[in-house]
Amino acid sequence: MELLKLVALDKEDLSIISAYMQDAVFKTADLNYSARDRQFALVGNRFVWEDSGGKRKRSYERRRTALHFNRIGSVRSRGFKRSDDDAVLSLLAVNFVPGDDEPAGRIELIFSGDAAIEFDVECVEAQLSDLGAAWETEFRPAHPLSDV
Repeated sequence: MELLKLVALDKEDLSIISAYMQDAVFKTADLNYSARDRQFALVGNRFVWEDSGGKRKRSYERRRTALHFNRIGSVRSRGFKRSDDDAVLSLLAVNFVPGDDEPAGRIELIFSGDAAIEFDVECVEAQLSDLGAAWETEFRPAHPLSDV
């Protein structure tokens, strides 16, 4: 499979990146925010959903992937200690919430365990890039329905 490269310039584009990044895992040490450059990036291990098929397979794949955002304002996080470099986060979704002055708004990175990172943006400008070859994993992420 070829390396995936995507660009998001609006809410719909970002929803496609969100689908590809669902269940990516990474350590907090792999988060990087540059206030001077107004950029936020993370590098994680993306589950290759597009090659997982609908049926049970003997093995699946993960791939090292970078996700990069531009035109970032303030950044906030909750539900994890940013100073704990070994903490593992599992990404569930990437959302855009429009502000009063569209195309400005807020991007939310939603993680399992009620953790999140939010940042204000002038507009949606994101890039996803696979960084190399995939490796095999036996486990396919699962999201059982709750009793809510």
